[in-house]
Amino acid sequence: MRDQPVGDEFQERTKYQRGDVRGGRLDWASKPPTHKSYPGTPKIALSEPTIVGGSPIWDVILERRSERRFQGIPLKEEELSQLLWAAQGITQMEQSVGFRAAPSAGALYPVETYVVIHAVEGIEAGLYHYDVAHHQLEQLKVGDFRNAIARAALDQRMAARANVVLVWTAVFERSKWKYRQRAYRYVYLDAGHIAQNVALAAVALGMGSCQIAALYDDEANALLGVDGVGESTIYMTVVGCPG
Repeated sequence: MRDQPVGDEFQERTKYQRGDVRGGRLDWASKPPTHKSYPGTPKIALSEPTIVGGSPIWDVILERRSERRFQGIPLKEEELSQLLWAAQGITQMEQSVGFRAAPSAGALYPVETYVVIHAVEGIEAGLYHYDVAHHQLEQLKVGDFRNAIARAALDQRMAARANVVLVWTAVFERSKWKYRQRAYRYVYLDAGHIAQNVALAAVALGMGSCQIAALYDDEANALLGVDGVGESTIYMTVVGCPG
């Protein structure tokens, strides 16, 4: 008898059945932090995001399309700031919890944002981490990573032609702390919420984006310097000026 395909098994074994969902106390002392930082790395403060005005949401939704061709016009730093804030920016503080622009199951925020910058005015090309708590970039590596990120994105050249590539990883334990194996469903949903915010923000800024779920996991993880187990790449978005 053939083993059940892993996708089918995952779906089946993470179902909730009435009567199986038990309550209980959470171990708050072991709750993972909701964001990570890279101490000792150079920090780049981002412009304050614009939170009023802008394009009407219905127009933005109507105009959203996947863009795969981009011009060579660099993004402005304030545009990148706006995209990152739309992705995961803190929009409200309540009892020391920073609620963000995109929803997250249980407000656990398992997704981290990395940015591969090709062409942004005033910021060196390289690999960065978005520090959610301080709305700033943490510089991890300087250099041209166009080919490396394109290879990791299943050899899709749009990842080399775009101005920036947002790469999302999941720190799985943040969600598993509460939801156990069901957490894996929520992690991918969380990433989808974030990517949609970026897609709409890109349109509002006159830019285009395309979401990428087809990737070579190990190559992407190696580029970011994450272990692929506790933290692993799950999604990407390329952004640039439409060609």
